[in-house]
Amino acid sequence: MNFKSTIGLEVHFELKTKSKIFSPSPVTYGAKPNTETNVIDWAMPGVLPMVNKDVYRLGIMVALATHAHILPTTHFDRKNYFYPDNPKAYQITQFFQPLARDGYIEVEVHGKKKRIGIHEMHIEEDAGKNTHGTNGYSYVDLNRQGVPLLEVVSEPDMEDPEEAYAYLEKLRKIVQFTGASDVKMEEGSMRVDTNISIRPAGQKELGTKVEMKNLNSFDHVRRSLAYEQKRQEQVLLSGGRIQVSTRRFDEATGKTVLERVKEGAADYRYFPEPDIAPDHISQEWIDEIARELPKSAFERYYDYVNKFGLKPYDANVLLQTKESSDFFDSAVEAGADPTLAANWMNTQVNGYLNDNRVALADVKLTPEHLAEMINLIKDGTISSKIAKKVFAETIENGTSPKKYVEENGMVQLSDLSVLKPMVVEVVDNNPQSVEDFKNGKDRAIGFLVGQIMKQTRGKANPKVVNKLLNEELASR
Repeated sequence: MNFKSTIGLEVHFELKTKSKIFSPSPVTYGAKPNTETNVIDWAMPGVLPMVNKDVYRLGIMVALATHAHILPTTHFDRKNYFYPDNPKAYQITQFFQPLARDGYIEVEVHGKKKRIGIHEMHIEEDAGKNTHGTNGYSYVDLNRQGVPLLEVVSEPDMEDPEEAYAYLEKLRKIVQFTGASDVKMEEGSMRVDTNISIRPAGQKELGTKVEMKNLNSFDHVRRSLAYEQKRQEQVLLSGGRIQVSTRRFDEATGKTVLERVKEGAADYRYFPEPDIAPDHISQEWIDEIARELPKSAFERYYDYVNKFGLKPYDANVLLQTKESSDFFDSAVEAGADPTLAANWMNTQVNGYLNDNRVALADVKLTPEHLAEMINLIKDGTISSKIAKKVFAETIENGTSPKKYVEENGMVQLSDLSVLKPMVVEVVDNNPQSVEDFKNGKDRAIGFLVGQIMKQTRGKANPKVVNKLLNEELASR
């Protein structure tokens, strides 16, 4: 018997705000436990939540980037449940009237393009974090309580794990380049829940849905869906019944493990949040946000390849992060040659970041510095070899490349009146090299260039030296 899979994804993005969704508590990854939380986050008696307007702005940016319809009136609801990491015993979310509906994303899988619908996207608050110790105690960190989330709920339009993977890659790229979230799965700012059901091929009625929560990598999403497909097929073929449930993916075994029988919407006793009035989103504000929306990764790729003439590979490397792409754009705007800027970004800059395990924001190199150094190379002021020393100084200490070159006597010697006599002298003193050159031995030039570089302590412009040597040797 053949089966058909139906897959839907719920993706949570932590929105890039300075404070929480309903309180002034700061949002900082890696802060000491329970140092960034307050009584509003805990819903202590007498406190009232106040909506962070920036949360709506960032959510609207994502909605616009995914062609979603933004609802003119939205409101928050209470989702009631008790976990130790949620002292309120409820979550403030949007159930009845979300931020946006009916968006879509286009992906290409198996050589075919496919449109995957977005059912809705809503804003909600995150819960705290439980840590289970080895000493028999569990610990609760409430720093994450109240952190703003945007949940993007797809339509059940995906039919295999590869489509789900492609959808996640595309969605992640879209959200990242709006600037709404840093989409770092390793830091929990992007989390994925999957829903999958199977049914006999030809059957219109969907099968029983099984959920897998908090998958923290795209690979886990793909592997867990593939395993769950096979597991459900085996259950049905053996005459069993699929149970509505929540499962988790065990990385070590590559299998999914039952966690609990799934609650239904009725179990959460949703009702409108009484402490927050409905919000009205004007078309004027939506239009303003649309005008300020950064260029997408796909628009930038077109510019990089067709406008700047970059190779597709180099363009894609630059577009791995918004930070890298923004840095490159600023360097080009500051006067850097696009091809040289891309080469330096993709080799020296990325190499330094990887070796030192830091981000662009953590180093002292600026786009203006990079442009300045590239122009020093282009106009012959410094060689590529010297440029690497300049780069090391600039990225470590933020020193102006031009200033560093001038103060340390690194300016490349290109003056013909100085180099010409040196070339004549070197040729005169090395008759064997002249003979080798006339006999077609290419290494002769290399030797002579080396002699000039030795005399000038590496400051001579190799291109100028080569030109002068060829002219001098040809005349003999």
